[in-house]
Formats: sequence, C-alpha cells, structure tokens
Amino acid sequence: MKKIALFSGLLLLGLLGSQALPMLAPDLYSQAALPLKLLTMFCLAFIMIHVGLEFDINKSNLKQYGWDYVVAATAAGFPWIFCALYFVWAMSPAPLWADADTWKQSFLLARFSAPTSAGILFTMLAAAGLGATWVFKKARVLAIFDDLDTVLLLIPLKMLMVGLQWQFGFVVAFMGVQLWLAWKYLHRLHWPVTWPWVMGYAALIAALCEGIYLYTKSLNELVPVHIEVLLPAFVLGCMLAHPKTEKMANESKISTLVSALFMLLVGLSMPLILGTQTDVNAKNLGGAWPGWGMIAIHVLVLTVISNLGKMFPIFCYRAEANFRERLALAVAMFPRGEVGAGVLVISLSYGIGGPAITVAMLSLALNLLCTGLFIAVVKNLLSKKQ
Repeated sequence: MKKIALFSGLLLLGLLGSQALPMLAPDLYSQAALPLKLLTMFCLAFIMIHVGLEFDINKSNLKQYGWDYVVAATAAGFPWIFCALYFVWAMSPAPLWADADTWKQSFLLARFSAPTSAGILFTMLAAAGLGATWVFKKARVLAIFDDLDTVLLLIPLKMLMVGLQWQFGFVVAFMGVQLWLAWKYLHRLHWPVTWPWVMGYAALIAALCEGIYLYTKSLNELVPVHIEVLLPAFVLGCMLAHPKTEKMANESKISTLVSALFMLLVGLSMPLILGTQTDVNAKNLGGAWPGWGMIAIHVLVLTVISNLGKMFPIFCYRAEANFRERLALAVAMFPRGEVGAGVLVISLSYGIGGPAITVAMLSLALNLLCTGLFIAVVKNLLSKKQ
C-alpha cells in the first residue's frame, strides 16, 4: 500500500500544479507545455510496452476476445451516454433539449468519462501486488479495448463538429494495421527488451506520434491526425519476444520510477479548471452559470453516474470468477486520466465552454484523486476472496 499512497500523492501534487502553475508562472508553464506532454507520452509508451510484453492472446479462443470487446464497449459507452444525457437534461435549459448543437456538444464533451486510464490502472494494480490476479489479466484486455473504443467513437463525434475529413479514415486504417501486426507477429520480434532499449522505443513512438500530430495540425488545425501512443506502444510490446527466463537487473526499479513520474505528469496534464466559464466566445453548454454550490452537486452526481456506467462487468464472466472478483474488475475500470483530459482539450478546441465543461473537468479531477481509493477497494475485495 506504500506504493499506492506514493502514486496517489504524486497524482494530487501534479493536479495541484496543473492549476497553480498557469496562474503563478504563466509564461514558464506555456513554454513547458510541449516538453511535459512529450514526457507524459514517453512514460505512457514505456508502461504500455511492458504491458504488451506480458500480454498473450489465445488464438484458439477468439470468441472470448469478441465478448471482451463487447464488455469493454459497454464500460466505455454507458458512462458516455449517462453523462451526455445529464449535460442535456439536468444542466441545459428545457428549450435547448431539442437543439441539435446542444446534443452534439454534449456527446463530444461526455466522452471524457469513457476511457479507463490504462497506464494508471496497470501501474496502480501492479503497485498493489495484484499483477498475478485474474482481475489484472482481464482488466488488461478490457482497458485496451476500452481506449480503442473511445478513439473509434471520437471519430464520428469529430465528424459532427467539422464534417467528413480524410484524416479520420487514416486513423481508423492505421489502428487496423496495428492490431493486425499484434496478431500476426505476437512475441516474434527478437529485439532487446532491457530498460534502456525500451526507453528508446518509447521515446521514438512518442516523437513520431507528436511529430505526425504537429505536421498535420499545420495543414489543418481543426482535424490533425492524433495517434495516441497507447496503442502503438502496446502493439510493439506484443510483437517483442520476451523470454520468461530472462532476469533483467534494475528492471523493477526503473519501471517504478517511470510509473511514479507518469503519475505526476498525468496530474500536471489536467486542463485549467477555474476560469473556463469566462470565455465569452465559447458555446455555453449547460446554460447560465449556476454558482459554485450547484456546480459541486453536479460534479458529485456526474462522478457517480459515470462510474456506475463502468459497472457492467459485474454481470459478466460468471463462469470465470465469483462476485467479488467481478465487482473488483468493475471498480478497477474506474480510474480516468490522460485520455479523458485529452477529450476535454479537444472539446475546448471546438469552442465548447460554460458550466458543463467546468463540471466535466472537476469530475475528472475528483475521479483522479479517488484512484488510490479505487485500487484499495479492489485489493480489499480480492483479499477476502472466498
């Protein structure tokens, strides 16, 4: 539990920094934004390569992975739908309930609640000593599919905002190629897998993803090609051969250090929460500013319903696990992080503002702060397994 406390503290420290630094040192924070983003991408890529290294696919049981994708899609879809409906019906004035723009903005913004943060989840479960459990192995599959589903559904949502663009088709095709490579060359690539080499792979993936993004953004600022490092890093890890007998000195220490840094950086990557409602040019999703007391209520309700949407795995896998394990799996899917924050940034870039985006940001921050509690609940449930 010491690692969980450490990682939770670093998340909190990063979150506080993300809110304080833009106000205390705006010029420095602005200059540091790109290096911080690249460092976060590097750490996530490093973590996901290791996740892929330990990942195995049972090619004789493809039906199981089809069902896993369905379960992951519900874990990503239900929170999204619940939050979108809440933004429209609970936060927007009744005359706007039939407004197409309100629905489009709500469904895009609500996507922040969908993705389980694979990097945070795997890091925290490993820190809790749960790496060998059924919950970890199943969460590893669901979280990857969860993020894949989030990226895929973002594409039609972006189309609603900016229209049909060739970049969206490229992203889908590229994802398909990556999944085929992971399937075709599973653990057949005999490259070095010690930590200096993995750091090199992670740095290259982060640089390529950001380079593609910046180049395509210069061509069309509204629809740049944004490839999340999570999938390419995971696929490379799946392709790398990892002899089970290999003992790599200092591997665990380095992984812990990278994971700790990643927790800090995820907190720092959060958008500025205060002041978003003051943008007069923004589309004012959520009606008039209701006051901070009502905002707090909205944040609590939104956080609860978004996590309730993650609970569908309780009703699945009855032949594989008991109720406590299934409940632990559902709770393990709660952590949100850098991908959800990325959706909020996308929403801001399309001019969405007002109370709804402030509530979304605060809800994501609250969920982030509760990560250690979620993992403690998972550990407690599994320790009492009967």
